Amino acid sequence: MNRHSLRLRLVAGGIVAILIALGIAGGALFVLFERHVSRTLAQDLDVHLKQLLANIDLDPQGKLILTQTPVDPRFADPLSGLYWQVGDDHGQLLRSRSLWDSAMELPADRPSPGETHQHEAAGPGGQRVLVAERAITFSAAGKLVTVRLAVAEDLARVSDASSAFAKDLSIALVVLGCVLALATWVQVGVGLRPLIALRRGVADIRAGRIRHLPSTVPSEVHPLVEEVNALIDAQEHEIERSRGRAADLAHGLKTPLAALAADSSRLRERGEHDIAEDIEAVGEAMGRHVDRELARARVRGRARGAVATSVAVKPLVGSIIATVTRTPEGARARFENLVANDLSLPLDRTDLAEILGNLIENAARHSAGCVRITTDDNRPSLAVEDDGEGIEPAHLSHVIERGTRLDERGGAAGLGLAIVQDVLDAYEWGLELSKSELGGLKATIAPKSAASRLPTSSKGSNASSPSPRKA
Repeated sequence: MNRHSLRLRLVAGGIVAILIALGIAGGALFVLFERHVSRTLAQDLDVHLKQLLANIDLDPQGKLILTQTPVDPRFADPLSGLYWQVGDDHGQLLRSRSLWDSAMELPADRPSPGETHQHEAAGPGGQRVLVAERAITFSAAGKLVTVRLAVAEDLARVSDASSAFAKDLSIALVVLGCVLALATWVQVGVGLRPLIALRRGVADIRAGRIRHLPSTVPSEVHPLVEEVNALIDAQEHEIERSRGRAADLAHGLKTPLAALAADSSRLRERGEHDIAEDIEAVGEAMGRHVDRELARARVRGRARGAVATSVAVKPLVGSIIATVTRTPEGARARFENLVANDLSLPLDRTDLAEILGNLIENAARHSAGCVRITTDDNRPSLAVEDDGEGIEPAHLSHVIERGTRLDERGGAAGLGLAIVQDVLDAYEWGLELSKSELGGLKATIAPKSAASRLPTSSKGSNASSPSPRKA
């Protein structure tokens, strides 16, 4: 995926949203947990404070007595983190053994009778403690005595519990984030599947397997499919109109060309051979262009507008050989049809016949006596080769260019290798020229993914030829 990928953008956006959501959720859960631990700690202190209230009393002399100490064993362990302290306004002070030799410094404010105050204060050993205190009033010897009771616990408990929770929470959030990221990837893949189907549909249209995109798509994509199908229909209509105009133009030129041919014949009868040959050369060149445009217009319409069917190649090659052998060039050649019996190519039968007819006729014209048609077991291809003089390496890259002719010998012009390439282009196939094992030219047709558009120097380096040949 590149940085312009829609999938990458959607997945990246989803992951960013997941990270933000998990960060907010993690912070909120941590705060809630910390508050929960603090409330639990405050409730525990309130329970201990009630135990002190239930057991505190004054004797007849006004001395503070504690009938029973709180049951939590941490009160007896020095600096355990849990402390209690009871004092009155006459300086009496009772405290838990956990305070050891220190006392808690309580704030100057005094809670009202029956009211519980909670606040943070400095504890023994530099601890920070949460203190819960209450004040009660006793009557002794006709005097009112205010007793202040306090219970405290080290806040490190809250900090430790919060740290442990944060560690466990971070692990859980990482796992959850990975699961959500994977779910996002799957969700994006499922969401983009219709677009992948559209891409394959467009590829099938270009290959000629279907005419329109299927309409069984999600409602969000359906308008796009309709627009693409409408565009395809409009393009096919325009191609058909262009075919018609090209055919009309080409047929319109046939009459002037026929008139030129007649004029050249009359000139030749009058003895004007040079002028007649010039006119015939011009007429022949124009005829090749007209034939080429007719072929291109017809092939483009069929290859891009119709569903391709597979054509059995060997019987077609046999029928073309039978036709070519009736020509003067074909009568002197020996043809070897080595095409596999089960080979089928996804081309229109008429177009394939035109391609093979041109290649076989061209090979027969320039062969020394043998023309071979073979296939490749490793790829869908077809090769026509001869034992003629071949083509010079310097000319291999030019023989399929528009209007190229490497000799000036007579004979049927045909479509030429350049027209063969035009027909193959309509099917996204290519023409590859190389040195044949027979000594002449080897012309191979194959899908463009398997064939080069133009021959490389290495392919043409072995094609030694003492004289050029016609393309």
